[in-house]
Amino acid sequence: MAEVDIGKHCSVKTCKQLDFLPFQCSACSGIFCLDHRSLDNHNCSQVNITHEYNPLDAPTSYGCCFSECKERELIPVCCEHCRQNFCLSHRHQQDHECAKLEERTPRMAKTAQLVEKIQESYKAKEAVSTKRKVGAKSQKTAAKVALMKMKMKALGDKGIPQTERLYFKVVLPHDETSELASQAMFFSSVWSIGRAIDKVATTVKLRNENNIATAKKLRLFHPETGEVLAMETTLNTLLEGENPLYNGGAIILEYVPDSCTVLENIDDYL
Repeated sequence: MAEVDIGKHCSVKTCKQLDFLPFQCSACSGIFCLDHRSLDNHNCSQVNITHEYNPLDAPTSYGCCFSECKERELIPVCCEHCRQNFCLSHRHQQDHECAKLEERTPRMAKTAQLVEKIQESYKAKEAVSTKRKVGAKSQKTAAKVALMKMKMKALGDKGIPQTERLYFKVVLPHDETSELASQAMFFSSVWSIGRAIDKVATTVKLRNENNIATAKKLRLFHPETGEVLAMETTLNTLLEGENPLYNGGAIILEYVPDSCTVLENIDDYL
């Protein structure tokens, strides 16, 4: 005679009761008897029943955290900056003297200081620009006056056409024993700086070792910026640009290391 499978055993290990009308848990799908059918009685692994929310536990009103304020509200009014609760009258940062508002105040002050510095920097740059423009006009005028005097005593190659001639007061190197501090000379506007240096050295009998790698080099420098004038640059191109040379103006000649790009203390030469 075949056995009849009637009922199911309870899934609780300590029970295992055969129940003809078993209950299946909707959470963990386990089979349980009448005594263990509830979630808490069989310690259901799928549902946390130990922290069920009880509406009766919620506060009926919320107090204000502002000093000496006794007001309460039915709903929480939380400051998003300091995370404390306040009444409607003290909900704004300024009203409850928010600590986070005090932290932001120095940042605003620093920003104002930064803006002020930027404005001062722009004013300083404008002042320098204006000074340069005024200085450039004065230098140009002075060069025109000096040019008329230079033409009478300047040294140079007389074969250079008058239309090509550029006149400069060449400030000579400080470390030489020559009695001359400077010499008025004229050059061809199409000459390179390198050729002009060779001409000066030959004319006033200066030591010229530009072809020796280990020796100091003769270089020409801008009288205002102190920047070295590139050897391959032609003289006529130096009459244009932001800091131009002027026909009748000065240029500085000095012995320097080959790596030198700017001549220091140029005021001592002029």
